Amino acid sequence: RPWAESVAVTDGRIVFVGSNSDAAGYEGSNTTVVDLGGRMMLPAFQDVHIHPISAGMEAAACDLNYLSGLADYRTRIAEYAAANPNVPWILGGGWSMAVFGPGGKASKSIIDELVPDRPVYLSSADGHTGWANSRALEIAGITKDTPDPPDGIIDRDPETGEPIGSLQEGAMSLVTRHIPPRSIEDRVAGMTYSRDLLHGFGITSITDAIARRDALQTYELMESRGELDLRVVASLWWDREQGLEQIEDLAALRAEFDQGGLLRPTTVKIMQDGVLENFTGAMLEPYNVESGTRGIPMVEPELLRRAVTALDAMGFQVHFHAIGTAAIRQSLDAIEEALIENGQLGNRHHISHLQVIHPDDISRFGELDAIANFQPLWAGYDDYITELNIPAIGEKRSSWMYPIRSVHEAGGLIAFGSDWSVSTANPMDQIETAITRISINDPSMRPFIPEERIDLATAIDAFTINAAFVNKHEDKTGSIEVGKLADLIVLDRNLFELDPADISETKVLLTLFEGRPVYG
Repeated sequence: RPWAESVAVTDGRIVFVGSNSDAAGYEGSNTTVVDLGGRMMLPAFQDVHIHPISAGMEAAACDLNYLSGLADYRTRIAEYAAANPNVPWILGGGWSMAVFGPGGKASKSIIDELVPDRPVYLSSADGHTGWANSRALEIAGITKDTPDPPDGIIDRDPETGEPIGSLQEGAMSLVTRHIPPRSIEDRVAGMTYSRDLLHGFGITSITDAIARRDALQTYELMESRGELDLRVVASLWWDREQGLEQIEDLAALRAEFDQGGLLRPTTVKIMQDGVLENFTGAMLEPYNVESGTRGIPMVEPELLRRAVTALDAMGFQVHFHAIGTAAIRQSLDAIEEALIENGQLGNRHHISHLQVIHPDDISRFGELDAIANFQPLWAGYDDYITELNIPAIGEKRSSWMYPIRSVHEAGGLIAFGSDWSVSTANPMDQIETAITRISINDPSMRPFIPEERIDLATAIDAFTINAAFVNKHEDKTGSIEVGKLADLIVLDRNLFELDPADISETKVLLTLFEGRPVYG
């Protein structure tokens, strides 16, 4: 973590890092000299868990993100429907499960009042619950006699058994499979929006957390047009309705789209549980609810171990979604099994979210070289934690939430991602929260588990060199070193001179991608 005064860039690569006086030797007739006026330059940020294509399309649809409550949802849905009378399906999302109380059970009757004649489907902000109106349920053929899928729940009226309109986890696919596919130009438009937003936040490399063929085609088309300007590691989706036989198809998809460019579909995403808010996050002990559920392990643990071992042997990196104590332990067990069977192949498996880690599993990240992929913005008191999480699992288990410092001090590598559009993609907001453990949305709240705060340098590492390590291009990005690509950003202030509570006010003035300005 050394400091320097000057950087020289030639043909997109860093050729000098050092003092101003020594940099003078690189000046010539074809040189552009930029005086930053003492402002801070950093390596460009990398986000290792994000959903940019769907987030971009959601922003252009019925976007409920960052609205304050049900009244705002009603207004936005009605306005969008009126402004788009010819759209056959009204789509969008971003609503907060906390608005609807424990379980996030949104009612179809609310949308039916506003849009009775067209199907409406809106995903929750975290993407784990769908909110459908009666017309959408009718098209999907969902009635009181429709059984719950193994990996999901159809929320029902407790008296009549009729579906109420909210669909948890795998039950969402009962509706989404009937939604007409978006065109590739729709996806390109969404990704273009996201690319520009990410550049504005200083991000030049990402891990797309769920990538199917249509996403790969989108990235491929944009790169062929010279419009991508992002390094993309794509996490190919593990289909829970299939078994080990799908590995051959995943390998074929990797071979088809991994052409040595900006797109690298070299990772497989396995969603091992749901979320605490709807009691589908897999826990070692029951939730504090009448049913006594422990959540839903999406992949049977024995199959998970076999799958990860096989994927590891094929050279795939595995990217887990694991929220609850059981899902995290099952993911670590699968990584351990792969190590035992295959040896250390250097595939850099990583587990994202990590909301509630059992203390016995903290040290296993370092022991197994399993990367802890945290979303640090969530490590502050908000409605989800106070109204939904703590009542569901109690104070003791809630004290195990997002133990970033503990994993780091136990030797685990930590890296950060936003999970946008679930929450903002702005690294400054996330860095501030990781340092303060205070929600930027409610700075009046006390710190959330303050002993898990980390320092600024560690937080920067998690968004730069550590994230580059996850993305397997730390040899060419993630730090300001001679020989590396000039993926660089300039900030309007020095983060190390700020009160941590002011970090979120920091703006990116310039983003370079291989030495070219792509923002500012």
